[in-house]
Amino acid sequence: MTSTTFPPNNGHTFNHHTEGLEVAKAFAGQVEGKTILVTGVNLKGLGFTTAEAFASQSPAHLIIAGRTPSKIQESINALKSKYPNVDYRILILDLSSQKAVRTAASVLLSWADIPTLDILVNNAAVQGIPEATLNEDGIEMHFATNHIGHFLFTNLIMPKLITSAQSNPKGATRIVNVSSLAPKWSSMRWSDINFEKVNETLPESEQPAYAVLGLFGVKDLPKKNYFPFDGYDRSKVANLLFSIGCNARLYEKYGILSLALHPGVIMTELPRMATPEFMQNVMGLIQAGFLPMRSLGAGAATTVVAALDPKLGPGEAKNGKENWGVYLMDCQISDMAGSLAESSEEAEKLWVLSEKLVGKEFGR
Repeated sequence: MTSTTFPPNNGHTFNHHTEGLEVAKAFAGQVEGKTILVTGVNLKGLGFTTAEAFASQSPAHLIIAGRTPSKIQESINALKSKYPNVDYRILILDLSSQKAVRTAASVLLSWADIPTLDILVNNAAVQGIPEATLNEDGIEMHFATNHIGHFLFTNLIMPKLITSAQSNPKGATRIVNVSSLAPKWSSMRWSDINFEKVNETLPESEQPAYAVLGLFGVKDLPKKNYFPFDGYDRSKVANLLFSIGCNARLYEKYGILSLALHPGVIMTELPRMATPEFMQNVMGLIQAGFLPMRSLGAGAATTVVAALDPKLGPGEAKNGKENWGVYLMDCQISDMAGSLAESSEEAEKLWVLSEKLVGKEFGR
């Protein structure tokens, strides 16, 4: 069974207190001279502390991707002030638009002086969009941005990942998808990805986790078609299934490994669109100890473990299903305990749907 280098009870354990900088230092050899790309980077978010951890250990190139040029530049300025000897690159990437994603991918592929990409961290996300909203491609905005945008971008820049994998040890070239705790209780909404149907009319396996969402003060959810954090949860399930689908296609063929993770509960700008009532309920759960908080630095740690720890692999078969063992939290592998979010069948279904939605097959 796949493991981590610093598992529980070994005298030097990585856990929920561990900082991203500490993880990067422990795996400095996996960073030095590499090309790394992080999406969704701004000074007040996990993307920045994740990029900072990588920058601390002298990568050859650190590509900072985001939607807003000014936020990317201020992030790079802050990184340069501490780590001036890294080659930082700006990549404008709006994941909510397939047209914009294709443009960004074309730009990256055109950089002849960066022929490889060793580590891709799909960190960017939107959360808490008040009403069910479709993007310009006709897809619900959480799913479109958090999954479909990353799915398309990752597959379009695959040539640079494959080139990297040809000279790296098997599994060292990685695609890291930042998920959440949602895969522990949520599932895909296959019959209604745009949230047009009332929840209680959905197949039972696709209905929201009423008990969990009820903790956040949600009322009458069976009679509703949409709740912002249900939309977010579904997209985070897709992040995990995407990693499973990647491993099925890339690990044995090319040696590219994909992992997903829950970074923990961190106060960032991510829920800026949430209602005051919802945030009040969240703060109540935090104060009661149900949602333990951690620092931005600690929030980056599990991402950095997923990106760097050489002991990680795609896992062994579980109940006859391949690719178990790709989800981490608190810097360790976490068992999903039979969740649909770890199903290879669900992962294949998502891959086919994603190809349909982007109008391009990426295959096996």
